Amino acid sequence: MSFFAAQNIIKNYANHRALDDVSIDIPEGAIYGLLGPNGAGKTSLIRIITQITGPDSGKLFFKGVPLIPSDMNRIGYLPEERGLYKKMKVGEQAVYLARLKGINKNDAIKRLKTWFEKFEIEAWWDKKVEELSKGMAQKVQFITTVLHEPEMLIFDEPFSGFDPINVELLKKEILDLRQKGTTIIFSTHNMASVEEICSHIALINKSRKIIEGPINEIREKYANDTYQLSFRYAPDFKPEQFTGEEFEILSQKTEGNRQDIILQRIKPCNTNTLLSRFLPHIDILSYQKVIPGMNDIFIKLVKNQ
Repeated sequence: MSFFAAQNIIKNYANHRALDDVSIDIPEGAIYGLLGPNGAGKTSLIRIITQITGPDSGKLFFKGVPLIPSDMNRIGYLPEERGLYKKMKVGEQAVYLARLKGINKNDAIKRLKTWFEKFEIEAWWDKKVEELSKGMAQKVQFITTVLHEPEMLIFDEPFSGFDPINVELLKKEILDLRQKGTTIIFSTHNMASVEEICSHIALINKSRKIIEGPINEIREKYANDTYQLSFRYAPDFKPEQFTGEEFEILSQKTEGNRQDIILQRIKPCNTNTLLSRFLPHIDILSYQKVIPGMNDIFIKLVKNQ
């Protein structure tokens, strides 16, 4: 049984179909990357999951039963477009938002003080929101999103506007939340972050889901029998002289005392046979399969659809 599932979701806006028979299946404890180019339908799906809008058809299931409005108390949502009341004091507003999630005032203050210290913003408790930098305001919203310890969290571009140090801080907190059992939906355009923290992904393009699954399986699936051979630089060695029918050289580069070549097998070829072509002539440092990054897979799938 999946932790959260959307089945055959269709959503239309005027003459535009935002989601066309989209289904996703999110395992419990996953960090699930929801990917796609601008206008693909990601935000429409998130708005349906959070019950801001409803689908024209299709169903949503939370822990195996149909999603109902009260389930939002078990879900935390940090939208891409942030919004705090600028004239309110930071601590006052954070307590107010916590109480909306069912936390009593004393517990809210205690939890918030702990989080404010962790994020090094405790000195801003009595400042007005309008005095905060964009990054500090985002920290406050992150805290109020996770404070009620929901079973599922939805982050839409959570790193937008953060400097590298604070991006790492948020990544650590997201990974800690998963370690504690929280299931997370993570929407971003940053493929490096996807590879770093996501366990599963779905890619939506032109209103349809085009791929879904564990990220390592997807990266392995799109590996195209390409390998990197690294060896000590040998000025007289010409790699192209040693290729045969089994493989070709796609690229080569030299950095200091190291030379790298990228090979692609074009016919079945035993690794020992391939390496035996080079062993008498060079000092091999490493030989490994090239696994494509999510950025390359993203571009390939979106362009080819």
